[in-house]
Amino acid sequence: MSEITIDDFAKLDLRVGIVKSAERIEGTRLLKLIVDLGSESRQIISGIAEFYTPEELVGKRVILIANLKPKKIRGFESQGMILAAGCKEDEEKGIKPRILTVDGEVPAGTKVC
Repeated sequence: MSEITIDDFAKLDLRVGIVKSAERIEGTRLLKLIVDLGSESRQIISGIAEFYTPEELVGKRVILIANLKPKKIRGFESQGMILAAGCKEDEEKGIKPRILTVDGEVPAGTKVC
C-alpha cells in the first residue's frame, strides 16, 4: 500500500458508535446494524454475518467511518463502515475478522483521533 499524509488521515471522521440493533439480511452474508452516534443513528450494512451473530453485536461499542459516502448494498443504504481487524488475505491464514472496539465506557459519537 502507498503511504498517506497526516492530512489524508485527517479526512476520516472516525467515531465511536453503539450497536442498538442488528439483524441478518436473509440469503446474504450481511448484517443490518443500527448504530447510535450520540447525535444520530445510522444504518450500517456489514459483511460480517458469518463471523458474528446479531445478538453478539447489540450493545457493543464499535469504530465507524462516519463520513463515508452512503452506498446501496443489496437494496439497503449503508451510512458508514464499521472497522475490523482481519481482511480477506488474513482469512486465508485462518484469521477471522474481529470488530474494532474501545476500552471502557466511551460515549457514542466520541471522535477517534
